[in-house]
Amino acid sequence: MSGLRDKLTSLVGDKTAKALASALDIHTVGDLLRHYPRRYAARGELTDIAGLEIGEHATVMARIEHVSKRRMRARPGSILEMTITDGHRRLSCAFFNQAWRERELRPGRTGLFAGKVTAFRNTLQLANPEYELIDDDDMSSVDSFLAEIIPVYPAAQGMPSWSIGRAVQQVLGTFEPEEDPLPDWLRMRYDLDHLHPALRNIHRPENWAALESARTRLKWDEAMAVQLIFAQRRYSAVSRPAPACPPKPGGLADTFDKRLPFELTEGQREVGAKIATDLTGEHPMNRLLQGEVGSGKTIVALRAMLQAVDAGRQAAMLAPTEVLAAQHARSLRELLGDLAMAGELGGADIATRITLLTGSMSAKERKQALLDIAGGAAGIVVGTHALIQETVSFADLGFVVVDEQHRFGVEQRDALRSRGADFTSPHVLVMTATPIPRTVAMTVYGDLEISALRELPAGRSPISTTVVPTAEKPTWLDRAWQRVAEEVRKGHQAYVVCPRIGDEPASDKSEKRPALAVLDIAPELAEGPLKGLRVGVLHGRLPSDEKDAVMRAFAAGEVDVLVATTVIEVGVNVPNATVMVIMDADRFGVSQLHQLRGRVGRGSVPGLCLLVTEALDGTATRERLAAVESTLDGFELSRLDLELRREGDILGAAQSGKRSGLKQLSLLRDEDVIAEARECAQRIVAEDPALGEHLGLAHLVADVVDADRAEYLEKT
Repeated sequence: MSGLRDKLTSLVGDKTAKALASALDIHTVGDLLRHYPRRYAARGELTDIAGLEIGEHATVMARIEHVSKRRMRARPGSILEMTITDGHRRLSCAFFNQAWRERELRPGRTGLFAGKVTAFRNTLQLANPEYELIDDDDMSSVDSFLAEIIPVYPAAQGMPSWSIGRAVQQVLGTFEPEEDPLPDWLRMRYDLDHLHPALRNIHRPENWAALESARTRLKWDEAMAVQLIFAQRRYSAVSRPAPACPPKPGGLADTFDKRLPFELTEGQREVGAKIATDLTGEHPMNRLLQGEVGSGKTIVALRAMLQAVDAGRQAAMLAPTEVLAAQHARSLRELLGDLAMAGELGGADIATRITLLTGSMSAKERKQALLDIAGGAAGIVVGTHALIQETVSFADLGFVVVDEQHRFGVEQRDALRSRGADFTSPHVLVMTATPIPRTVAMTVYGDLEISALRELPAGRSPISTTVVPTAEKPTWLDRAWQRVAEEVRKGHQAYVVCPRIGDEPASDKSEKRPALAVLDIAPELAEGPLKGLRVGVLHGRLPSDEKDAVMRAFAAGEVDVLVATTVIEVGVNVPNATVMVIMDADRFGVSQLHQLRGRVGRGSVPGLCLLVTEALDGTATRERLAAVESTLDGFELSRLDLELRREGDILGAAQSGKRSGLKQLSLLRDEDVIAEARECAQRIVAEDPALGEHLGLAHLVADVVDADRAEYLEKT
């Protein structure tokens, strides 16, 4: 008999065990039984072909429509060409020098076809696909598909769905019940299956009702594993005291508020009041502030930093890039005026000092900045994430603002906890301009309280977005460059964004062509379609002073077209820029595209964003780009992004980049489960912080969330 942590070799044989390990990183019984079917087909039901993605390894259940054979022109041999259909769309398959397959691949037969999706003559194709024919009159050879409900597994080259199914069948024959990791009271309260029947029914369901019941149970496993990690992190965070930063009447914060030349929005006032209350307490604040580009997050953060400075503490602001850190320091000084000029001629009596610290500063500048930080002369310190390294010593760090959460992970939040004075943990405010649905925030940022600024900034001009599909309509790209030139002739400016710098070492690992690069595209444009225009270049590997010089020149209107990487994604504000062309737009995520286009339409003239792509119509990539084209609402886009991506990828990317463990839990549809699991996890951790009396739950975390993620438990 076998248990979840047993190795697979003795159960499925050495060859299959090695194939599962190399193709899918599956090593134990638990790994295999938690490799759930991606979907299920009812006998006789075909799979949708729409939405397949170039480069993915797909399994479709389809009917053979047409088969033909022809000689190859360039070399000896033949190609067997086959068209399969789901009744709505077709997919071509090609077998090279395998003419004998024509005997069994007959029109009208149904089967599972698996292979890597490629493009041939602008149509989707499976080259040399593996297949398993399933005919109602001859099922004896497919023992794993005898049931009415056919599981279709996430597969890989050399390990198709039906091979995984057979391995699962072998393991289920020896799998014996273990003690259930979920406590009895929890299972009874929510009427959940025991783990053993749930694992059996997720792979070999007797009927659809049994499958649904199994899914519900396994969703709870995933939700509890994630929420237990966050419950322990929250417990650890609040068990360490924070430096209290009460408001000071007549201090910097009050003076700044009285000078504001505009009214704060209702959202800014509401969130500001919550943060002010949090800062007053002796438990560390851990809050996520999300809102659209330009919704006023910086003002909220600055008011909170001034409250910390008023209380005699220091505040730090971390930015993802040096360009953005320098820009933040400049804009904070401009907003504060004489309130940021402590020790300078013309400085206010109650003024503080803003100090910038970046890696590219001269040794002399860096030494002075470090002295100001260590001595307490710097009330507000702005820099990149290097600020939280051990080499930087703060006099009394009370509050940290982190700009752009998606660049700043769990480990870095952990590193911040030890940076307060006298064994305290500073208050932390994390800001993101990438709106996140509440359910995702509860799961991905479960250790943070969440606030949102929903109002869009007043006076912003609309942005229209258009996909430019160069594979189908190559002339559209010429028109895109004409539009850029037209905007410049009107006195405006443009961005051209590329995924790559162009000085990286060549990589031959991918079958896809390399992404377009700034250093290649800029000279092509300057000598070709944009000849005569002033073209500038900006990327992350330019020396800091060059980056600043380019940005200043662009802001001053001395550069017409800025060809850049995503260094312009956040914080860059040039109201005269009205058009953006994003090359290889399919190489960026939905949220990143939304962030990038927020750089145009910032003035009085409407903005235009052109998404250039070679992705073919009908692919999931084009669906993503169409979603960006269809709406400017960042919160709506974040939901669409979630629907179009495999949801677990979001948790994986946000936490450690490893396998995510979220396979059954839907971050959009299972809000109730996530919320209930969060409540249960907090209750359990409050009584048993180390899970010493809940070993089953400790194992569950390791089994479901994977070993790398489980390290967070040890950190807390």
